Amino acid sequence: MPIQVAIVDDKASNRLIIKDKLLHHPQIRVTLTAENGKDFLEQMKNLSPDKTPEVVLMDLEMPEMDGIDAVAAGSYLYPTVKYVMLTIFDDEERIFKAIKAGAFGYLLKDESAENIAEVITQMYETGVGPISPGIAYKMLQLVQNNSVELSQKKSEEKEKTPFNLTDREQEILKLLVKGMLYKEIGNELQISPNTAKKHVLNIYAKVHVNSKAQALALAYEKGLI
Repeated sequence: MPIQVAIVDDKASNRLIIKDKLLHHPQIRVTLTAENGKDFLEQMKNLSPDKTPEVVLMDLEMPEMDGIDAVAAGSYLYPTVKYVMLTIFDDEERIFKAIKAGAFGYLLKDESAENIAEVITQMYETGVGPISPGIAYKMLQLVQNNSVELSQKKSEEKEKTPFNLTDREQEILKLLVKGMLYKEIGNELQISPNTAKKHVLNIYAKVHVNSKAQALALAYEKGLI
């Protein structure tokens, strides 16, 4: 079965370009295109299960509802869908906000068809895409800053933190900051690349916990639930 993919971008030309890039990859099928986050979520309501996307390529900047808000609401409403952000440049600050909202990676819009297809396949098979050193550093900062704040509170409050990373997860995050690939991390720690990816998936999940309440509030506000 082909991987079901959605493309969300406010420019019709961009949607067409990305869709054309994926036409030559039979393992991928575009089942939905939308012009903004609100349009995407409205269409998702009426999709039959056989056309529901498994991976969504989501633009960051869009009118009515941008990619960050759409991912936050979509992650709550459709928790099995994986979101990859699309951007024209490495806007690490906004990409990181999208990751906290529920995204699992990002792609530059001018990536080759092969790279886009590879990331989609990787997202579908392992649930996590590549992480740049800059994004990994921001994730590490978030965890470390949260730990400092918690150390000043009561011990019973510490158990409530969503950033309770294991020593191995922190170790992998630090290697990602150095720019290591999953295969290199596996060699460094004597684990398989897939095991490294599973640890990264756990890191994402713990970062995403932060946005659950915000996502629920946003979904109600937009009349999505």
